[in-house]
Amino acid sequence: MIIVITPENDIPREIETLNLLFEEGLEYYHLRKPNKDYKAHCDYINQIDEQYHNKIVVHYHHELINEFNLKGIHFQEQKRIDYIDNPGQYFKGLNMFGKTISSSFHEPKDLEACHFEFDYHLLSPVFSSISKKGYTGRGFDVNHIDKTIIGMGGVSEDNLSEFDALGFNGVGVLGGIWNSEMPLSVFKKMKAHFN
Repeated sequence: MIIVITPENDIPREIETLNLLFEEGLEYYHLRKPNKDYKAHCDYINQIDEQYHNKIVVHYHHELINEFNLKGIHFQEQKRIDYIDNPGQYFKGLNMFGKTISSSFHEPKDLEACHFEFDYHLLSPVFSSISKKGYTGRGFDVNHIDKTIIGMGGVSEDNLSEFDALGFNGVGVLGGIWNSEMPLSVFKKMKAHFN
């Protein structure tokens, strides 16, 4: 499983590259743009070919799920801590039928202890980040945790088997794709690994 996360700030040819990644078979695209308001999120999604909207998971403005045919919603760690203890209230008014719910974690013990059944969990940093300077990898081994866990941090086309060995079910990639000269060929190699 490969999740591609948006660059935090827009970059040249981002949407164009994204539509190509979808054409190549990208199934999970995490829209994480903390500096965009609701309208800017709508504008961004509207630039993406509509047939791919059902592959987009939003980190902010979860109510976008009512507006677009999206894949699901994602909880940043703090938002999970703030809301997921009383999930019934939070999801009221959100059209979540058939949608995914995921969350970010930074400690394996928190992930293991979480009672809410997320479809998948992002755990970081496994290796030192490519996109965030000074974000040092911690080499988490999650073989003992029986949940779907996606490793993030320092993901490149060259270290995917290390993620496999640590027990991850896939990777979440940001810098490995967006900082690359050839994002499409990197994605193809990653996809070949997971196939």
